[in-house]
Amino acid sequence: MDSIKILICLTTLLFTYSESAVPESAPTILTPTPAPAPAPDYVNLTELLSVAGPFSTFLKYLESTKVIETLQNQANNTEEGLTLFVPKDTAFTNLKKPSLSNLTSDQLKQLCLFHALPHYYSLSDFKNLNGPINTFAGGSYTLNFTDVTGTVHIGSGWTNTLVSSSVHSTDPVAIYQVNRVLLPEAIFGTDIPPPAPAPVPDIAPVADVPAADGGKGKAAKATSTSGSNIVVGLSAWRCLMMVVVSVGFVVIL
Repeated sequence: MDSIKILICLTTLLFTYSESAVPESAPTILTPTPAPAPAPDYVNLTELLSVAGPFSTFLKYLESTKVIETLQNQANNTEEGLTLFVPKDTAFTNLKKPSLSNLTSDQLKQLCLFHALPHYYSLSDFKNLNGPINTFAGGSYTLNFTDVTGTVHIGSGWTNTLVSSSVHSTDPVAIYQVNRVLLPEAIFGTDIPPPAPAPVPDIAPVADVPAADGGKGKAAKATSTSGSNIVVGLSAWRCLMMVVVSVGFVVIL
């Protein structure tokens, strides 16, 4: 019996010693998960163009050609962003030749894409753009940009215009108003009509042009003519008086 008790005691002591000999596991350190990068601000192009200005004509073309969907995806689902040039309604009203009425659906789509760049550009970025810049239409649909004392000028061959105002310019979307429709040579050809000649300034009639001497020559001429007439008149009067006196003298005799 005593041996059993001794065995139980030894077993208990051994178990206790084994537990105390096992080192405690190190505490688990949780590494915080970094917060995801904030998504770019969502810009609803349809809503913005509806309320920002007189752009209803251009918006109609964007919607009818489905280009608005392409631009919307570029604006909010890419890192490059979007730059869009929006003509005012009057730009389409003033467009007589060439007309957009004869364009095919594909050409009209390319025309709309020609007004967009697949990258975000602030106004100051245009100072560093050299040479033809590819538009969203791709291929030979390029635009030339020139910064003149802070004003951005745009040239497409057929069109020369400028950025008249900034509608929205927050990365990744920039929208700028232009005064004319951008017409690509890839659609309308290179037979560009020369610009209309400048109006000829009105030339004043000769009578209204002052003389080199300030008009004194005319005045002197007029005075000379008037004086000659007076002299001739006095001479005729003297002759008449002499005739009358002579006739009276003869009668008396």
